[in-house]
Amino acid sequence: MPVTVLLLDSVTKLPPEADGAVVVGGSHGAVYAAHLSAKAGVRGAVHHDAGIGLDEAGVSGLPYAEKLGMAMIALATESCRIGDAQDQFARGIVSRANAQAIACGVTVGMPCKDAVERLKNAPWPHTLPPPKQEERFIVDNIVCLDSASLLVPEDRDRVLATGSHAALISGHTTAPFKPRLILFNDGGPGIDRGGVLGLDVLDSQGVAGAAVAARSARIGDGRSTLQDGTLSTVNETAYRLGLRVGSPALALARAVAEKIS
Repeated sequence: MPVTVLLLDSVTKLPPEADGAVVVGGSHGAVYAAHLSAKAGVRGAVHHDAGIGLDEAGVSGLPYAEKLGMAMIALATESCRIGDAQDQFARGIVSRANAQAIACGVTVGMPCKDAVERLKNAPWPHTLPPPKQEERFIVDNIVCLDSASLLVPEDRDRVLATGSHAALISGHTTAPFKPRLILFNDGGPGIDRGGVLGLDVLDSQGVAGAAVAARSARIGDGRSTLQDGTLSTVNETAYRLGLRVGSPALALARAVAEKIS
């Protein structure tokens, strides 16, 4: 039976047909995203390395997937846009591969299209991951979320720090929640500034958005975005609130949150 290949800009809400498929997902390669791919029963997971970044967080999901027996690779941020599965499939180059992917013949430097063909032979089914708590953390009246997919209507007019990248898909999915300020990881930002294109979308909706440098904070970790991050990109709406490139995210987010309270 032929193995299905799916191209999806995010792995946060994978469809039933992802079970047993090779999925090229626009998400970063940190543990939270790898967990979602594994939970959906993906045969072979193709993620973005998000610039690899602090503590190699952008590829930390690969050893996590390896322990479960799931083949997983990451694509270089210099080769393709994060949050854009079509671009990843067309231009992506493998930067990292775990043991199961290597056993299928995937090598670093291989085009994504070729790697996908090899991942069709990955072992499956694999061990499903244990349940993972989806927690929200409050730090100095700032909501920290490991994924922007965890926003709720009550986040309107709040200051948020997410572990997500700020690609186009992130801008489109978070703008309707109308936060006062939302922080992301820049994911590199990589080729075509892919990791921060969503900040322009937010700006067009009057939402203040900024991203911290991937080298300064762990992607997939909202508290690290807030507490460790240094701002690398700021949209005009955020600039008017006082955010500046090169500044610590925590101090400026606190200042905005204090004006609300």
